Parts: sequence; structure tokens; C-alpha cells
Amino acid sequence: MSEIGTDLRPRLGNFNSIVCFKAAVVGIENALGKRAATVALTAAGRERGRGLVEELGLTGQGEDLQHAASLMSAALGPDGTRLCCIDGIELDGEDIRVVVADTVCMAGEPQGSTRECSFTLGAVHGALEALTGRKLRAKHSESRWRGDANDIFLFSPRV
Repeated sequence: MSEIGTDLRPRLGNFNSIVCFKAAVVGIENALGKRAATVALTAAGRERGRGLVEELGLTGQGEDLQHAASLMSAALGPDGTRLCCIDGIELDGEDIRVVVADTVCMAGEPQGSTRECSFTLGAVHGALEALTGRKLRAKHSESRWRGDANDIFLFSPRV
């Protein structure tokens, strides 16, 4: 992946620590309340996901879900921004099911955590909408912190 925006921070580059990001999330939750913070962080994530797809010149190039998984994995995973790992994308009826791992939002959470993965969910949501051109509803439907085998983001058509 190219170094997008390094001219904005020439000495430190594109990355900062999860510790700082989580402090911002908790601070936003404390200031706004959990529900309002979730809305704000999800919207910010969607904007980031759409912007990333646009910056990479990939808008509208993701109708093939295997190709979309590859593109998103490259952009968001270990060779990209390191927001999360995309382990798979599959069609489940009309829904798109995305298997994710190592999400920045859930880093450091204890087993049994009820935290929702708002920013990362939003980023995948925005990226999927930009890649596919479809309007979608998003839900963090399964969480390994709550005993599920994987973290699953479920995207349903929005009418």
C-alpha cells in the first residue's frame, strides 16, 4: 500500500498507538455517553472507509466479494493501515458477512466485554459501500469476546 498522506506528518508517518486511540474512544464515550459516542465513531469510521477506497482509486470496483476481501485486506490489514484483518467476505442471502480479526476497537478488551466495534465497523461499512456502490446497514453481529468463534460484521441492504 502506498503511504497516503505522509506529507501531513513527515517525521512520524501514518501510524499512532492503539493505546492513544482507545483513550480517545473512552474519552468520547465519557463525554458524550456510550450511545452518542457509538454513533459518532461509526460515522467517523464510515467516512474513513469511503475516503480510503477513494484515495486508492477503488470506488465501484468491489462487486466481486473475493476481490473486495482482497482489496480491503490489503488496505486495512497488516500491509495497510492495520485497522483490522479481513479474514473473509461472503454473501449470506442478501447480506454481506465480513469476518474480521484484531480490530483496533476491541484491542485490550477483557473476555466478556460488551463493547461494540464502532470505528472499525464504520470503516469496513464505508469501504464496502464505496467498493460496491450499495447502501448497507451494519451490525457487529458476533464477537469472540462474547464467546463466538469470530468477530462478524453483518451488512444488510438498506432500502
